[in-house]
Amino acid sequence: MEPQEMTEEMKSWMDKAFQMAQDALDNGEVPVGCLMVHNKHIVGQGRNEVNETKNATRHAELVAIDQVLNWCKKNGKSSMEVFENTILYVTVEPCIMCAGALRVLRIPFVVYGCSNERFGGCGSVLNVAENGIPNTKTHFKGIPGYKAEKAVEMLKTFYKQENPNAPRSKVRKKE
Repeated sequence: MEPQEMTEEMKSWMDKAFQMAQDALDNGEVPVGCLMVHNKHIVGQGRNEVNETKNATRHAELVAIDQVLNWCKKNGKSSMEVFENTILYVTVEPCIMCAGALRVLRIPFVVYGCSNERFGGCGSVLNVAENGIPNTKTHFKGIPGYKAEKAVEMLKTFYKQENPNAPRSKVRKKE
């Protein structure tokens, strides 16, 4: 199950992840969307829900992981077996926190749009996939670059807006 290059099917999954990112943006969230695909079926999907829930851990990947766990329980499947055969499609390189979770869950492949120069866990800041982490023997392969420019533009659109959840001293003045 090792993708060598972006196939039409992979591009289609990524396009669906971008739809999730647009939904996040439309709802005042950092525009990150993702899908977890197992045996050519979506078993989990997510978009950032940090502002909505006021919970800093509700990144798209963790929302999708929760959905996969629920799907496994509902369908009588072993979650570890499912995760070990799942590809994550995400619009932005997973942060260090999310990359750590992906590694522990043994997700083998992560296909992502743009790099995350501030928090990236797939090589931009730290390569969680390959660094020696005690008590883990697994790693995942990151496949970057699909529609990276689109992902960056969506991020720029979000960061140009005023964040209603920012502390008063951090709220940007209208220009």
